[in-house]
Amino acid sequence: MKKISAIVAVFMLCCSVLVAQGAVEREAQLNKTVQFTDSCGRTVELPAKITKVAPSGIVSSMMFSCIAPEYMCNMNSKLSDAQAEYLPQILKDLPATGQLYGSKAIINYEELIATGAQVLVDLGDYKKGIAEDLDALQAQIGIPCIFIEADLSHMAAAFRTLGSILDGKQARGDELAALIEEAMKTAAEGSAKIKEDERVSVMFSSLSKGLGTNAKGSSQAQVLELVGAENAIVVEKVTSKGGGNLVSIEQVYAADPDVIIFSEKEVYESATADPAWRELRAIREGRYYLVPTDPYNWLSNPPSLNMVLGIYWLGNLLYPQYYDYDIALQVQKIYKVFWNCDLSASQTEALLKGAR
Repeated sequence: MKKISAIVAVFMLCCSVLVAQGAVEREAQLNKTVQFTDSCGRTVELPAKITKVAPSGIVSSMMFSCIAPEYMCNMNSKLSDAQAEYLPQILKDLPATGQLYGSKAIINYEELIATGAQVLVDLGDYKKGIAEDLDALQAQIGIPCIFIEADLSHMAAAFRTLGSILDGKQARGDELAALIEEAMKTAAEGSAKIKEDERVSVMFSSLSKGLGTNAKGSSQAQVLELVGAENAIVVEKVTSKGGGNLVSIEQVYAADPDVIIFSEKEVYESATADPAWRELRAIREGRYYLVPTDPYNWLSNPPSLNMVLGIYWLGNLLYPQYYDYDIALQVQKIYKVFWNCDLSASQTEALLKGAR
């Protein structure tokens, strides 16, 4: 019996040692870091296994809602009921901590730190001074902060980069990158087929009175150019902020667009009754449409991955002979890949109401 007891004691001791070693190894793995060079050229120490991320703003929130919603520790703002219908349900309960850039650039640092995020990631357009901003933020909150350029031309690469630094997300990053590349290829091939005398001039209207415009050269209007349309509104000093450039109704009549795309439902619905709008050729001929906006505006605000939907929708709307596909099926495919959302026929029809 003494011999058996001794054997059991030795066995238990070995087990304890193995458990302790396993705990040490797991802790070492969790604390392991790798060097990452971001799009600013900054080299930052990141955890080797990233599963908890703080998006810096709306573009980051949008992109992480696609690639790793379960890794998100926060959102830039609370989801609306309309957005929640299409986005992963896990996002509804996340704290809203604000955003680093934009017109609503306020971040709740204390709440951000409290989320326990391993890294803060800023995604979007390159901005002057962003390297210095992130260095300062990193020192202030004690969390690694990185920037990955993710405008439309860099978005596929951005998804692949995210896939490489997020634990277990390489295949998902590749899947999303492939969808972005497919959309860009569709736009390039479709627009190349359009003859000069076939080009459609388009006004992209915004703001409550419809006289905010995303003019030619605006980042908010880049889908128009991508699909081969002519932006009807040309101004001297282009802005991509706050609904674009304000113009007068007289300027709209002078531009005489073939098509008007409204972003505001009230202006769209009242266009044929409003004396200011109803005599425009596009309104008289019924060539005016409402851009879908759920869960995000398909053309802009912000100009990010939502523009993939805009490419397929606007291309098919303006040039169906060159962008030849069933837009309802294409929308359903994109919602499934982006947000794992299985759109019903009625949901798809509701999204496209006024848009065709």
